[in-house]
Amino acid sequence: MTALDPVGLLQTLGGIDPAPFFGLSLLPYLAFLWWSWRSGRMPRLALWGFALTLLFVAVTIAAALVAEGVYGKQLADVDPLHGGAELFLTLSNVLVLLGFSRAKSEAQQ
Repeated sequence: MTALDPVGLLQTLGGIDPAPFFGLSLLPYLAFLWWSWRSGRMPRLALWGFALTLLFVAVTIAAALVAEGVYGKQLADVDPLHGGAELFLTLSNVLVLLGFSRAKSEAQQ
């Protein structure tokens, strides 16, 4: 493979296990939550919505393990588990939206 071989580069990148990157991605997210909490500039309801995203991640991991262990399928193929996990993402998004919406309304008054 040469440096200009796009197919070889894609094959190399495709062979990398992404799992460690998911774990590492928690570090900047936790730093974001910490900074947001300490700065006091984030609407509290929105901050709770962002924090609830961590619960979504935990529920999704648990649901994926159940889907694979009980049904022998990926989470995306077990609709009740997948929908239940996605409910937590929807809830966190709604809290973020409401938090910023309320802050905007209060700022305009």
